[in-house]
Amino acid sequence: MGIETEHGRIRVLPKFNERSKLLKGIENYRFAILEANPKTFVVPNHWDADAVLFVAQGRGTLSLVRKGKRNSFNIRRGDVIKVCAGTTAYLINRDDNEKLLIAKLLRPVSTPGHFEHFFGPGGRQNPESFYSAFSSEILEAALNTRKDRLQRLFGQPREGVIIRASEEQIRVMSQHEEGGIWPFGGESKGSVNIYKQRPLRSNQYGQFYQVDESNYKQLEDLDISINFANITEGGMVGPIYNSRATKIAVVVQGEGYFEMACPHLASKFTSSHETRIGSSYQKVRSKLRRGMVLVIPPGHPFVGVTSTNQNLQIVGFNVNARDNEIVPLAGRNNVMSQLEREALELGFGLPAREVEQIFRSQQEEFFFQGPGGRQSGRAAA
Repeated sequence: MGIETEHGRIRVLPKFNERSKLLKGIENYRFAILEANPKTFVVPNHWDADAVLFVAQGRGTLSLVRKGKRNSFNIRRGDVIKVCAGTTAYLINRDDNEKLLIAKLLRPVSTPGHFEHFFGPGGRQNPESFYSAFSSEILEAALNTRKDRLQRLFGQPREGVIIRASEEQIRVMSQHEEGGIWPFGGESKGSVNIYKQRPLRSNQYGQFYQVDESNYKQLEDLDISINFANITEGGMVGPIYNSRATKIAVVVQGEGYFEMACPHLASKFTSSHETRIGSSYQKVRSKLRRGMVLVIPPGHPFVGVTSTNQNLQIVGFNVNARDNEIVPLAGRNNVMSQLEREALELGFGLPAREVEQIFRSQQEEFFFQGPGGRQSGRAAA
């Protein structure tokens, strides 16, 4: 599902609950990726959904029209922007060579799990203008313009939603400051750059950044946070789990693989005649490459591992982010190291000293040397 033209495309993922019943908790959200070629213009449109945008690649200029005001600001890699439902939005890719890549999480405000693009500028098709749905006498009266002129305006053949722009048009629409003051109430910035935030976790194996309502007030009513993980080559993140949030993540650079422990899949492989004590878990494993999207339900332990020759960069949108805790299952301060010795002995059935040695032997936190790096080190030794 989506829109594709000669100069770019908008890819919209299917509804989450259509892929799995486990994702019913985020069935009202949709995920989309916009890709615009250099020196292109995305035609003005609005959506019946609130949206949070993350600039994954490139630089451009975004213009928003709301409450009778237009606000334009230059955007670049790492920027996070909230766009309210019904806001007329348009943008340009002002770079000469690099594509503009924007990931969007949308929360529809009309029909749960369904949203539409509404295009004002346009013709009879490609894109069709919503003005053309009205009868000619209505448009003549509303716009105080003759029918023949209206037919000329709305009857022109168009080149698509994403079209080529001239150097002069790009120059004029790019004359704005980075970021910009939000004109729609309050003094918050129109955008915030995730890379300008202090990393929540950082070591030689990776860095983890986050934007939430504490450093971007526009997210207060959405209960969403955005994070960015840069896992250095040969490294890994986790195992960890989110206490409340469902993570919708997209790989923006690099390759690697992903593993998750899932009790729901494991139950499918358990015979109805078997007696289960506690839970059984199925390993979910998938290769990761640029453009792939993965969804991780709350409570599910997971790991991301990069290849040994390049970094792996992942952008995550967390739904139900307020009061969410990222719980570490390995490394310094992992949850098992917080248990009493007696709890460890009773839980694992081994002497506490042996269990403690295992869970306290990793001195790094959050990011670790991955399996590939450890094997290389053993070979060198």
